[in-house]
Amino acid sequence: MSTTNKPDSAAADPGQSADNGEIGERSYTMIVRAKLLRNGRGALASFTAAVSNAGGDTGDIDVVQSTAGYMLRDFNIGARDVKHGEAIIEALKKVADVEIMQVSDVVFLKHLGGKISIQPTSEVKNRVDLCQVYTPEVARVCEAIKNDPEKAFNLTMKGKMVAVISDGSRVLSLGNIGPLAALPVMEGKAMLFKRFANVDAFPICLATQNVDEIVAAVTAIAPNFGAINLEDIQSPQCYEVERRLRAALDIPVFHDDQHGTAIVVGAAAINAARFIKKPLNKLKVVAVGTGAAGMACIKMLIDLGVQDIIAFNKDGAVYKGAKGLTETEEWLAERTNLDCFKGTYKEALKKRDMFLGLSVGGLLSGEDLKVMNKKAIIFALANPRAEVAPEEVPANVAVMATGSSKYPNQINNALAFPGIFRGALEARIPQISEEMCIAAARALAGLIKPKELDPDYIIPTVFDSRVAKAVADAVKQIATENGTAKRALR
Repeated sequence: MSTTNKPDSAAADPGQSADNGEIGERSYTMIVRAKLLRNGRGALASFTAAVSNAGGDTGDIDVVQSTAGYMLRDFNIGARDVKHGEAIIEALKKVADVEIMQVSDVVFLKHLGGKISIQPTSEVKNRVDLCQVYTPEVARVCEAIKNDPEKAFNLTMKGKMVAVISDGSRVLSLGNIGPLAALPVMEGKAMLFKRFANVDAFPICLATQNVDEIVAAVTAIAPNFGAINLEDIQSPQCYEVERRLRAALDIPVFHDDQHGTAIVVGAAAINAARFIKKPLNKLKVVAVGTGAAGMACIKMLIDLGVQDIIAFNKDGAVYKGAKGLTETEEWLAERTNLDCFKGTYKEALKKRDMFLGLSVGGLLSGEDLKVMNKKAIIFALANPRAEVAPEEVPANVAVMATGSSKYPNQINNALAFPGIFRGALEARIPQISEEMCIAAARALAGLIKPKELDPDYIIPTVFDSRVAKAVADAVKQIATENGTAKRALR
C-alpha cells in the first residue's frame, strides 16, 4: 500500500491508548532482581552506571535479602521498549560481581491472575444470612421478578452491570488476534468502567466472528446485563452487529470504538474551534480514515455543524460516484465533498482548517501541513504512531491532538464511555441516541471554560473527576426531555 494516497480505512482506535501501556518516553518498565557481591568494589554503583550507560533509568531500589556475602536487591528500570530492555540486561550481565537472578515485566505483573474479580455486596456470616441470600428465602425474590421483570433491575446485578463484548477481530492496532488474546483489553475496559464511573462491567470474548452467532450469543446472555458495550469488532461487521442487537434488545447497545471516540473528538473539535475563534460551520476539514471510528467521528462533526469535509478511504477521496464505496461511504458521499475533489489527501490540505486522521502512522510530514490555513487544527489519532509527529508540526498549527498519553490533548474514549453507561443505567433508557452522544460531547467540552482554553488544553484528562458525572448528566437530561427514561430522576 502506498502511503502517498491510500491511507488505511481501518483506523487504529485512538480511544484505546489508555489500555495499551503508553506511559511516556520510558514506556517499558522491568523489575530486575540481582545479587550484588560484597567485596568492596562498589557493585551497586557499577550496576546503576551500567544501566545509565545503556540508556536506561534506575528507579526504586529495594533490599530483598542481606547476607555477609551478598545483597539481593530489586531494581525498577525504565527503558524505551522491550528490545531496549533486553539490551540493558545484556549490559548488566557483563558487570563484575553482579548476578542477574530474575527479570520481570511490570505490565505482565499487573495482569497476573487477571485484573478484575467479583466481590459480594453483603456478607454470609451465619445460617440466617445463608437462607436470606440463597435458598430458601431467595425464592420470594425470584417470584417477584417473575411477576414483574422490571424488578430485576433493582433486585439483581442487572441494573448496574455492563457486558463488554468482543470477538477479537479488531483489537487495538494488533488486528484480528482472536477472543482469548483480546481478553486482557476487555478486562482493562471493565476496570475503567469501575474506576471512572463506579459502573460494574464484565468482559465476554466470544469464540466466533460470525455476525449471526454474535447476535445470538449476546441476545442469549442479555438478561444478565443492563447494557451492552461492543468493543474491538471489525468493520463492517460491527455495524450489522450493533444494528441487529439494538433491534432485538430493550437495553442500550453501544459500540464504543465508534460512538465513544466520536464523542471525544466532537468535544475536542468544539473547543479547538473556540480557541481559534472560528465557528464549526466555517471549518474546512480533511478526514483520513473511514473505518468504524472514522465514520462515527465524521458524522459527529456533521451533527455539530461542520459543512465542508473531504474524506479519504484506502482508495482515495470519497465522493458521489466513486467506485468501490461501502454502504456507509455511500452515505458519506451524499453529504460531504460536494465539489467531488478527486486529488490526494496531501493536495486536499491546501487552505483547509482541520485534519482528522484515524488511519495509519506517518502519513504526513510537518512540511505537508504548511499549506493549511493559519491556526490549523490537527487531530492525528492513529496509535501507537500518529499520522504526523507532534514534534514536526509547523508554526501555522494552532492546536494538536493525538491518541497518545505522551502528548497533551489525548483523544481517549475513556472520557466518554464510563459516563455514557452510568447515565444510561441510572435513567434506565432502552437505547443511547445520537442526541445523547451530541449532548455528551457538548458537556465534555463545557468542562473547560473559554478563559481556560490553551493549545495544550482543549480536552479534560481521564483523571478529571468531573468528567463521568458531566457526561452522565447530559445523557440523563436528554432521556428526561424525550421521555425515554424509565427511572424517575431528581
